[in-house]
Amino acid sequence: MPKITFGRVLNILIIGVVLLIIGRYFYMKPRLINGERAPAIQAQLKNGQAFELSDLQGQYVLLDFWGSWCGPCRAESPELVQLNKSLASAKFEDAEGFSIVSIGVEDNAARWEKAINQDGLYWPYHIMDTATSLRFFDGKIANDFGVKQVPTKYLLNPQGQIIAVNPSIAEIQERLSTRLAN
Repeated sequence: MPKITFGRVLNILIIGVVLLIIGRYFYMKPRLINGERAPAIQAQLKNGQAFELSDLQGQYVLLDFWGSWCGPCRAESPELVQLNKSLASAKFEDAEGFSIVSIGVEDNAARWEKAINQDGLYWPYHIMDTATSLRFFDGKIANDFGVKQVPTKYLLNPQGQIIAVNPSIAEIQERLSTRLAN
């Protein structure tokens, strides 16, 4: 039987930590990739209206999975507001417009609505994806998109295909500014 030494124990621990980090990375990575068609979304908006993602076909769409309880999501809100202001009425060469669809992974509707108002997220498309476990993101929409952490973003082209997974706000602005009509 091999002798157990400090060096062997340390090597086993290092290998275990590396495997844990790699496993966590692949678990947290969004399931969908560029070029895939976005799954259908049928939901109720904050104002009570029915919503289908297919209604926005012909536009660039940013799907923003976030949470009122998520510090990094809330810190990003001013950038999203600015992005919406700069692109909401923009004319594109290959699209009818741009819309943000905010999908709150939430377990508390009052806290979600309060965050929307506090952060000035005044676009019309807000969906609450009710999760029974904010640890495992078990809401239907988050599950369909393979979302395991927030913020997670998908940028869709006018045909409903994913053209960017987790782009920064600056990357979205840059990508779409090249498609603006003269």
